[in-house]
Amino acid sequence: MSTITQQHRSNPIYPVMVAIGVCHLINDTMQAVIPAMFPLLERDLGLTFTQLGMISFVLNIFASLLQPAVGFMTDKKPFPYALPLGMTSSFIGLTLLIVVDQYWMILLSVVFLGIGSAIFHPEGSRVSFMAAGNKRGLAQSIYQVGGNSGQALAPLLSAFLILPFGMNGVALVLVLTSIGIFLLTKIAAWYKRQLEEEKLSNVKKVLVSSLPPLTKRQVGKALVLLLVIIFARSFYVTNMTSFYVFYLIEVYKIKIEFGQLLIFIFMGLGVVGTFFGGPLSDRIGRKNAILISVIGPIPLCLALPFLPLPLVMIFLSIIGMLIMISFTVTVVYAQELVPTKIGTMAGLTVGVAFGMGAIGSVVIGMFMDQFGIEPTMIVVSCLTILLLVAFFLPKDKVAI
Repeated sequence: MSTITQQHRSNPIYPVMVAIGVCHLINDTMQAVIPAMFPLLERDLGLTFTQLGMISFVLNIFASLLQPAVGFMTDKKPFPYALPLGMTSSFIGLTLLIVVDQYWMILLSVVFLGIGSAIFHPEGSRVSFMAAGNKRGLAQSIYQVGGNSGQALAPLLSAFLILPFGMNGVALVLVLTSIGIFLLTKIAAWYKRQLEEEKLSNVKKVLVSSLPPLTKRQVGKALVLLLVIIFARSFYVTNMTSFYVFYLIEVYKIKIEFGQLLIFIFMGLGVVGTFFGGPLSDRIGRKNAILISVIGPIPLCLALPFLPLPLVMIFLSIIGMLIMISFTVTVVYAQELVPTKIGTMAGLTVGVAFGMGAIGSVVIGMFMDQFGIEPTMIVVSCLTILLLVAFFLPKDKVAI
């Protein structure tokens, strides 16, 4: 008997949605340790901006290159227990990071962190989809807000944990990692049961797309446009989270701790934007939500390098919230472009975001070493103009 497909319109399973979001927070908190350490590494080991960028590059390139491959493989053959195994790899990387003090060993430790992240993200997104029911945007928002919350902790980790306590502060994150491995083991057991129930009932859940029927050429063009949006957004966000603190210190003569708090404002409001992006796209459509996310920040980003400090705080808040609305929505939009490849599309979009962040880290670091901090901020701000390609995305219908 052939397999019957079922539109994914069942009731959402909120405990699983929240649990995978919490695990995403833990996973990305481990990733956030790396940029949080940059001021410490620059101060204590005398690393250049290029070397700092290379650390971020190695972390993100492993995460980005492997994500689509993991998603493709698990689309064909799901592997629920990949989730706790991935976080175990991150645990190993973080442990290495605590005990080493040589540059090449730091690079090795972030390889393990990158591999763990690459395994986690596609499968975590699949769990979010399986638990979503008829709340696709909300489920993806809960999942992504967990990750962005973890990333937003980076400046706080730097200001209040790593700078004061050094590697002893980093060791505290291992406690969170252990909790994450435990939760993911429970989630993997649930995930396995869902697969077994699908097999027994001969009913396979599939994603309902809000997009009209598209040709392969149209899907390919839409994916390219989506990747351009992710490229511009990731370059800008990487610049802000990893290097903008040095601009604040140089131009406004503020202390590192206060600069990290300003970055936290940017990232914290980004978490708010991430959370509301999914439900907003459920109500007004995926493309409309992406347009709101890209139109508003462009003039603000262009103006930011030239503002006095009080206005910087306001602009950082608005930019952070608006630009991250699209983070959740681009993942969902890509999955609806190719609804039979949930893991692959999640791996592609999030993987490209990591990859662009990786390349951005190296390019921005080299640019800062070569031309200075202020010119770099202006050039990266101008890249946000590329976000306007969102106007050419195919229009979708409202999901609910």
